[in-house]
Amino acid sequence: MREVLPELLEWWRAGETVGMGTVVATFQSAPRPPGASMLVGPEGTAVGSVSGGCVEGAVYELAGEVVESGAPVFQRYGISDDDAFAVGLTCGGILDVYVEKVNQETFPELGEIADDLEAGRAVAVATVIEHPDPSWVGRRTLIRPDSATLPDAPAPSRTETSGTIPEEGPKRQGVSLGSARVDDAVRDDALGLLASGHSGTLSYGPDGERRGEGMRVFVWAFAPKPRMLVFGAIDFAAAVARIGSFLGYHVTVCDARPVFATNTRFPEADEVVVDWPHRFLAAEQEAGRIDSRTVLCVLTHDPKFDVPLLEVALRLPEVGYVGAMGSRRTHDDRLARLKEAGVTSEEIDRLSSPIGLDLGARTPEETAVSIAAEIVSSTWGGSGQPLAALEGRIHR
Repeated sequence: MREVLPELLEWWRAGETVGMGTVVATFQSAPRPPGASMLVGPEGTAVGSVSGGCVEGAVYELAGEVVESGAPVFQRYGISDDDAFAVGLTCGGILDVYVEKVNQETFPELGEIADDLEAGRAVAVATVIEHPDPSWVGRRTLIRPDSATLPDAPAPSRTETSGTIPEEGPKRQGVSLGSARVDDAVRDDALGLLASGHSGTLSYGPDGERRGEGMRVFVWAFAPKPRMLVFGAIDFAAAVARIGSFLGYHVTVCDARPVFATNTRFPEADEVVVDWPHRFLAAEQEAGRIDSRTVLCVLTHDPKFDVPLLEVALRLPEVGYVGAMGSRRTHDDRLARLKEAGVTSEEIDRLSSPIGLDLGARTPEETAVSIAAEIVSSTWGGSGQPLAALEGRIHR
């Protein structure tokens, strides 16, 4: 929903009614992930995508029917036995789509969700999409984490300071999905999805029994953007910040030298911080703003900066990726200095250095692609090899 939220909000605030189809589960090689949405707005305007083009026509027609009837529909799309190009996915995947009518009456919580996202607060939206009792279908509740569940979101505005922690937003309680048992089970599981930043479908018995079947609940997980911390205000950092922003990260560039660490030099960064890198990272960890989705790119390749920084980084209890730039010679010298500083072999094994995949990169932009490729591969368990040289499923 996030990618179509601006258009959805505009229509919702204007009192319009919209048909919305959302991917709630995928199997095999489906092209869009759970949470991807398509809108059919006033006068038949289409926004967004659920399949990259394969079944948009069918979802468009179904959304129009749902707007007329008011009854939500759960629909599975796969390869058609008779004609793979009629309605099904030509890629061979399978996807489940939940189509509903959206307006201020059917989705009164939408304004709250928008406020949370604007403020950088985490929120999950749990919707019953399948149940033996049709009256349960469409019930919805908002779930917000306790303060310790997720790191605080970075400040939404671009700054050129050491940064501040935003005040915690209100923890409002959502309405019941049907019973205390259901509410407790969904809340526990939704908080897990929210912590990982993933949306998905949960299955229960009709009254929330964990080993039962019959009820399915889709959880949109709207966590703050994952963070990319780029250390070293050099030309390579500008390219890395640009691609990090493109990938959806909240990007911070940090350097101790105020003449180089400026918003003018890093227009793609969300914030530019003037501070010693190791001190800034330690403060962010103490403030609870580092988690398993955070990636660290150490581009200083200067021992007085990167050794103290890596001492902190490699000892973080949770961090998604730590990469450090430098030649083979710089890398060997860095390892020796880290070992002298007492960093263990197990901690050093967490370091990707020299940073990036072997793409033959030369320019800052090419190097940024190399670094981004390694981060994506690390995040999703990719091999980094050409797909043409591999067999089996493309999407894990």
